Amino acid sequence: MKRIGVFTSGGDSPGMNACIRAVVRAAVYHGIEVYGIHRGYKGMVKGEIYKMDSHSVSNIIQKGGTILRSARSREFMTPEGRKLAYEQLQEHGIEGLIAIGGDGTFTGANIFFEEYGIPTVGAPGTIDNDLYGTDYTIGYDTAVNTALDAIDKIRDTADSHDRVFFIEVMGRDSGYIAIPCAIGGGAEIVMIPETETSIDYVVDTLRTGWNRSKTSFIVIVAEGDDAGNATEVAAKVQQELPHMDARVTILGHVQRGGSPTAADRMLASQMGVACVEGLLQGRKCEMAGIINKELVYTPFIDTITKDKLINPQYVRLVDILSV
Repeated sequence: MKRIGVFTSGGDSPGMNACIRAVVRAAVYHGIEVYGIHRGYKGMVKGEIYKMDSHSVSNIIQKGGTILRSARSREFMTPEGRKLAYEQLQEHGIEGLIAIGGDGTFTGANIFFEEYGIPTVGAPGTIDNDLYGTDYTIGYDTAVNTALDAIDKIRDTADSHDRVFFIEVMGRDSGYIAIPCAIGGGAEIVMIPETETSIDYVVDTLRTGWNRSKTSFIVIVAEGDDAGNATEVAAKVQQELPHMDARVTILGHVQRGGSPTAADRMLASQMGVACVEGLLQGRKCEMAGIINKELVYTPFIDTITKDKLINPQYVRLVDILSV
């Protein structure tokens, strides 16, 4: 293999640039030409492809976002769009791909390989940390610390005004951000998609705390919780506890931005090199990851279809520490 392409796809996450840097420099180290593909699959279809070298990735390791940009592509979802993408890769002589993204990104790469035989190795780039096949994903550590910093500040005002704050963090299908934020932020309650938390339980917990003369509370709500988002949960609780002064804060996309932590830069750098060397080893349709501090490769089909379960002891830890 003499020429490869790298792209980012799906939601951006802090550390993607560090991963791009590692891919480019590992390719240069191994004597391979590397091309950047702008705007993910959309750019692949449109031919937004350019050659990269070590200088292309100077001074980006500390930056959030992705210099290659990211975009949704309806065209790539069609056979006609994928044919155009294949023709663009052929025109540039690209023999293999490195995809930095999540399960949607890997689903597209899997289909593309089945149709055209272009091998892809993936790097887990998502703040949600919900990909099977790795203990941590690129951007997760930064997102948690960003959210936790905001929660610490919100607790200050909650204490000052005797308020209940319902704080919504990202996690449509996963509570991996919510759990460490709840434990590290000293929350009384955490609500995540993986476990059922009834409104009655939230009301009883807050009422019990209030009766013990506790005057401020933090409730962490993952956006995909079965009881609803933070605004919906707060409204239901306030109906039962009208004497409590409740506020809602939705942290939103602030969790995706910012300079990556040292942990994310390390992980991204490892994953970038592992992707390049995985392609050179003949791997295809696999995601690089770290499990128990060891490099592993997991088939895309597993990362897409298998669930990454949260340790129930973490949920129990929130209950124990909130008394």
